[in-house]
Amino acid sequence: MRLVLLVCAVLAIILIPFFLWEDTFNAFATQLIAAHRGAWWIPPAIAGLLAGDIFLPVPSSILSTASGVLLGFVGGALTNTIGMTLGCWLGYRAGRLAKDRADEQMTGLWARYGEWTVILTRAVPVLAEAAVFFAGMTAMPFRRFMLLTTLANAGIGTLYAAVGAFAMEWNSFLGAFLGSLIVPALAQAMMRVQWRK
Repeated sequence: MRLVLLVCAVLAIILIPFFLWEDTFNAFATQLIAAHRGAWWIPPAIAGLLAGDIFLPVPSSILSTASGVLLGFVGGALTNTIGMTLGCWLGYRAGRLAKDRADEQMTGLWARYGEWTVILTRAVPVLAEAAVFFAGMTAMPFRRFMLLTTLANAGIGTLYAAVGAFAMEWNSFLGAFLGSLIVPALAQAMMRVQWRK
């Protein structure tokens, strides 16, 4: 019961300001987008930050949604996919450097559940980075790893870009913000269902 109350309190703290000042947030977001839309540095900056998320505390779900806002649906989806996939490559390589520390039990577990873990954790903060690192650490075949993560990143990146692009069409900054929170929550729920199976 305490956990439910805590979750409700946190959601209230986040959402009440949006409901009270949604018009102000929408006006600010529209101004910000008008000032920066089409700037050459936005796609490489977003892709670079998404790639750096493997090692840095980047709010990737919010950033991925913002790419849809700033770059539109197609540009946002491509930028998200490229940035997330580059981050996967970096994490895999870092895991390969630490390969000697992987024990047989972890390697066996990864051989059994690794592919699903890599796919289903792509939108889950912290677990996404850990899964990529362990894939490299346990020597998951590189081509298979890149295929799975690129496809998963394309799906997640497209979904985030769609949330951002369509939220701005509806003139709803709140919609974009909520979407950036809902996508990881859905991914985590799907991951739990798959692991129970």
